[in-house]
Amino acid sequence: MKTLNQLMQEIINLTTEIETSYPELYKYLGETPLYLEETEKKMVSTHDLKQYLETLRAQLLHHIETHRKKLK
Repeated sequence: MKTLNQLMQEIINLTTEIETSYPELYKYLGETPLYLEETEKKMVSTHDLKQYLETLRAQLLHHIETHRKKLK
């Protein structure tokens, strides 16, 4: 199981890649919500970060697939 720090590093690496390689997508990342479960402590869990990372990956994949079709 990945730690919070490992997941955060993956998110940072992916957002950096998106920022440098896909700036047209990067501008929309601020609109990608990070849904946090309601807890008394209001702490981010590894589950929350995994979901957010998967959302980022899915957005990048969708962007690549849809823009590749436009180029053909």
